[in-house]
Amino acid sequence: MTLAVGPHAATLRFIDGLVADGGLGPGDKLPTERELSAAAGVSRAVVRAALDTLEERGAVVRHVGRGTFLTPRASTELEVADHPSPAEIMASRFVLEPELLPLAVNAATRADIDEMHRCLRGGHDATTSEEFERWDTLLHHSFALATHNMVLIGVSKLLIDSRSQPIWGSLKRRSFNPELKQCYCTEHEAIVAALEDRDPTAASEAMREHLRHVRTTLLGVDG
Repeated sequence: MTLAVGPHAATLRFIDGLVADGGLGPGDKLPTERELSAAAGVSRAVVRAALDTLEERGAVVRHVGRGTFLTPRASTELEVADHPSPAEIMASRFVLEPELLPLAVNAATRADIDEMHRCLRGGHDATTSEEFERWDTLLHHSFALATHNMVLIGVSKLLIDSRSQPIWGSLKRRSFNPELKQCYCTEHEAIVAALEDRDPTAASEAMREHLRHVRTTLLGVDG
């Protein structure tokens, strides 16, 4: 099993240890989000995302106004799944996506740029989280395709696969709203405009700014 890293995975491990060390069993109530946030040293948004993950796995059940309770499926080890955490996905995107843009600036053809504009239009017209996520994924992959570098294209495909897991989709659905969609579309347009202007520095910085916004929205991590 791989050991996931980042605030989300660390919070899952913290809750795992809390359950094991505290002798909690099925039906027992977990501390509040505020208490978990203070004890784990993370934001309440990160705690909330971790509890959402555990709820999706059937390890906890949440009742509005009452709290979060362990289910009969919960054990003394709330196992961290053997797939990349959202924090790991974002860390990988920061390493890859801004750095491939200078190559895309130099190698992109008119057809590559036309594909980017097609994806921008699809994102603008999207009305659901799932539809927008599809166009968002296609747009980001179009930047890798524009490098015409098979290694980078292959790594981009791995990132696409990692984004297909339920936890990522759940985070995106919970955060999706028309205002956020418009912000993301504007940021996407800035990336494409810089690439079309053949400005590698502006393209890379526009991508970093966009990814910082995504990370803050999904994980509650600033900066």
